Amino acid sequence: MIVLQATQDRLLAALQSVAGIVERRHTLPVLANVLIHRAGAATQLTTSDLEIQIRTTADLGGDDGQFATTVGARKLIDILRTLPADQKVTLESAGGRLLLKAGKSRFTLQTLPAEDFPLVQESPTFGPAFSVPQKVLKALLGQVSFAMAVQDIRYYLNGILFVAEGRQLTLVATDGHRLALASAALDVDVPKQEVILPRKTVLELQRLLSDQDGAIEMRFAANQAKFSFGGMEFVTKLVEGKFPDYNRVIPRAHRNVIVLGRAPLLASLQRAAIMTSDKFKGVRLHLEPGLLQVAANNADQEEAVDELDIEYSGDVIDIGFNVSYLIEALANMGQDLVRIELQDGNSSALVTIPGDDRFKYVVMPMRI
Repeated sequence: MIVLQATQDRLLAALQSVAGIVERRHTLPVLANVLIHRAGAATQLTTSDLEIQIRTTADLGGDDGQFATTVGARKLIDILRTLPADQKVTLESAGGRLLLKAGKSRFTLQTLPAEDFPLVQESPTFGPAFSVPQKVLKALLGQVSFAMAVQDIRYYLNGILFVAEGRQLTLVATDGHRLALASAALDVDVPKQEVILPRKTVLELQRLLSDQDGAIEMRFAANQAKFSFGGMEFVTKLVEGKFPDYNRVIPRAHRNVIVLGRAPLLASLQRAAIMTSDKFKGVRLHLEPGLLQVAANNADQEEAVDELDIEYSGDVIDIGFNVSYLIEALANMGQDLVRIELQDGNSSALVTIPGDDRFKYVVMPMRI
């Protein structure tokens, strides 16, 4: 039976869309495989790591009929990458193996039974569905994902909090030193739902989402989230635990406010960061009327000082920050201007976009 028959570029794109979660080494060998399921004229490709399951449905040619098997995902992709983009590729089932033909090339691939592939059991209690354009969710993830914790013992910080309530979707990430919040409007009213998506799920969603207007549909359950977009179906386990009350962290009514160009501030911080060390990423900000000074030094007694002329008439403030935390926030904002609110040298700073309350970034100061 001819399982698939398509050009290299179409088959490779379909496989790569599901293969991001596949590890080369697994305790369960079948998890290194992609499940190929053919029903009639449609082909489903499914991968899983027991926590996340990704499925795409595509028309990839071949014989009509029922057929299912699993084959090494990475090996198949590696073979396809060596072939020309317009090369016709045929995948045939032959005696418990798969035969890949392309031009004058032949590859015989070992398979494992489809019934051994551990499909994720979907929750029967998903809440109401709602959707946003793919490019909106991709932008929200970009605005907050850099603030996720990495392998923190507080496991609930190793991901992003999704809050859907009323006509608003809010995403929040924090590692305990900084917090990023971004929100967008929904087309429908939804009851309040809160879930924490794991870090790996977030990174995979960012890889898969496009900048197009096509919608992504979301549904949340107590222990699962489900996303459907562009012929893809993405099911993931959630992080269990209670996310911190982010509203308590966001400062209110800081009295000193600066509005300045995002790009000049980012460039100044990047210059100063050159003089920091891997162990100590601190920079000093000195603020006085009309002037912002950015300074950094290192153990070799080298120093960088950079000055920006600003419109400011508030208090004189000296405050230290991890320069990476400021650079990452500014680099993930696309606006021309940035607003920074400060109270004093010991309180957290609030970074926002002038005239837009849908993005907030809080960063704690550090001793320098």
